[in-house]
Amino acid sequence: MNTVNTVNTENKEHQVVNWLRMDRIPHIWCPGCGIGITVEAFVLALEKLKIKSDEICVVSGIGCTGRVAGYIKVDSFHTTHGRAIPFATGIKLANPKIKVVVISGDGDLISIGGNHFMHAARRNIDITVICVNNFIYAMTGGQVAPTTPFTAYTTTSPYGNFETASNIPQLAESAGAKYVARWTSLHARRLINSIVEAIQKPGFSVIEVVSPCPMYYSRINRLGEGINMMKFYHKNSVIKHFEPTENLNIDYQGKLIVGKFVDR
Repeated sequence: MNTVNTVNTENKEHQVVNWLRMDRIPHIWCPGCGIGITVEAFVLALEKLKIKSDEICVVSGIGCTGRVAGYIKVDSFHTTHGRAIPFATGIKLANPKIKVVVISGDGDLISIGGNHFMHAARRNIDITVICVNNFIYAMTGGQVAPTTPFTAYTTTSPYGNFETASNIPQLAESAGAKYVARWTSLHARRLINSIVEAIQKPGFSVIEVVSPCPMYYSRINRLGEGINMMKFYHKNSVIKHFEPTENLNIDYQGKLIVGKFVDR
């Protein structure tokens, strides 16, 4: 009688379960939002690093991305608006042996916390900053932000944004960051590898994750749902490692340069 090899169908926990507070799952992020992808990329990077949970802590501020600290099963700090980096600096000074990672949004890190971002880079504090850039203030109603692309509509720019958007990689490099990269939430595998590199890199490291808000930014600009934005970045992202950061401005619905730009 021939025997057939069978696959073990017993339930096996996914490797991310070790790093997530499963009692808080499902998360609160909207359908089509890329923050969940960023969180998974982060915990898979921790798996690749084979780091222990007591060797790392996560800090976030206020906003959609600021909720990340509540889902990661390590020592985590949900801080006041714009103050994630000073909190992270204090943690690193108190215990230099642990890895400190800030995961927050563009409004929290580049607008309200922009001064702290600049000086942490200047001081070359040994922390990693993952900035999820959704182009607006999403949690508070979709207002225009320093990262909103020129001409894009928001709830507070009904005639289109008339200001130049902040170039996060250029800001990070010019202030002194030792590692700078940018990916979209579509580039999940590349993002994992970049997070691994950034955490291992001594000094101040920055990763921008472009992930437009499907509820406010995409809807008000009539760009479709989350899957439409993914298709757009699949078609319009150009990988250019070590491209000069002055060339990395984000134009409204234009080609988007991604890659690793600084590693010094």
